[in-house]
Amino acid sequence: MTPADGDRPEATLAAFVARLTYDDVPDAARTTIERAFVDTVGVTLAGSVADAGARAAVFATSVGTGETTVLGTGETASLTDAVLANGTAGHALDYDDLSWAMDGHPSVPLVAPALAVGEYVDATGADLVTAYAAGFEAECYVAEPVSPTHYEQGWHPTATFGTFGATAAAASLLDLDERATARALTIAASMPSGLKRNFGTMTKPLHAGLAGRSGVTAALLARDGFTADETAISGDRGFWDRYAEGAARVADPPGDPWRLEETGISIKAYPCCYFTHTSIALASQLADDHGLAPDDVERVEATTSRGAGDALVHADPETGLEAKFSMEYALAAALVFDRVGLDAFDSEALADPAVQHVRERASFVVDDSLAYKSNHARVAVETVDGERYEAELAAPPGTPANPLSESELREKFLECATFVLDRPAAADAFADLRALRGCESVRDLLASL
Repeated sequence: MTPADGDRPEATLAAFVARLTYDDVPDAARTTIERAFVDTVGVTLAGSVADAGARAAVFATSVGTGETTVLGTGETASLTDAVLANGTAGHALDYDDLSWAMDGHPSVPLVAPALAVGEYVDATGADLVTAYAAGFEAECYVAEPVSPTHYEQGWHPTATFGTFGATAAAASLLDLDERATARALTIAASMPSGLKRNFGTMTKPLHAGLAGRSGVTAALLARDGFTADETAISGDRGFWDRYAEGAARVADPPGDPWRLEETGISIKAYPCCYFTHTSIALASQLADDHGLAPDDVERVEATTSRGAGDALVHADPETGLEAKFSMEYALAAALVFDRVGLDAFDSEALADPAVQHVRERASFVVDDSLAYKSNHARVAVETVDGERYEAELAAPPGTPANPLSESELREKFLECATFVLDRPAAADAFADLRALRGCESVRDLLASL
């Protein structure tokens, strides 16, 4: 499906996206995509009533009219504004999935535009699966030559690489040819943004909404003949050149190998920054194994990668959003609560005296021998009685090697979806989304949400 090796990266990617069909997507990848869709729609429904999601929906529905569904609201907005609202809601709780193939959250900048454009053209579920595959591989293809330098320099990959993924997904659903798809991708090269400085605020989830909106806008402009420089991604002063200093400019062709199979997607077990997840699992395990109560804790310390040291900047969080980027809070929540779920990041949980007690005794250090984005972590707890308990883990639950079970995925979906749907309706929605490839009409699917 890819052109000759001498072609521009932009042309290579455009050919892959424009030529991709449902039959080209490996069956295992289709299953991964369906699981990603169901998970992302669930967290979007929950995020639609969170501060960032609700405010984005107010914006989208107040600036104009349209016929595109704003999830969780019962309202509609214009195509691009609905994508902005749904993308923001999908990332509002930091409960959406992650892939190290693009150093960020792959699904939230793909599912929002795929559903919206799918509704616009009345696509099938198989069309959505194909568009997602095109978008995911595009995100990873653009990310590969500049990661992790790009992240280390302060960019938010969900926003930046996600813009290209959203463009590819929209181009696929709009059935753009290779030339138009290439134009869409090079238009998109002038759109990525998203600063890590805004982690812990509402603007962090807004990054995902903006990425989705930019991608749809780029695809629509390209459909109508809008132009851009043919080397806007790979050329001098192009995306790769400007968004990561000194990085190599080599990437394997999209779909060769399939990043969906080779690296895959991790579905989150906890609604917070992924760099905390292994430490949460370890602290919870130590508490269970040794019957630790909050008052028992004299000191708790996690040892993690440089990526965690870079992202987890709120040692003393004042809001739930800040707490999602706090290792100290994550360790405390894991040792105090039976489960680190959505309610662990509300104001009542932050003010819990037991949580505050443990958080004041929590810390983390970086192990420079670990890879920058390693999931590996160690956690040690010292008690007031002088005991020391320690555990080590290579990765948290939810990775492709240790995926959430079908029942765990369903329970997470129901936990999230029941913020706006009753439980029977949420259960029906799970079943419909889980069988996405057989859906005959995206419009009918969205009508049930």
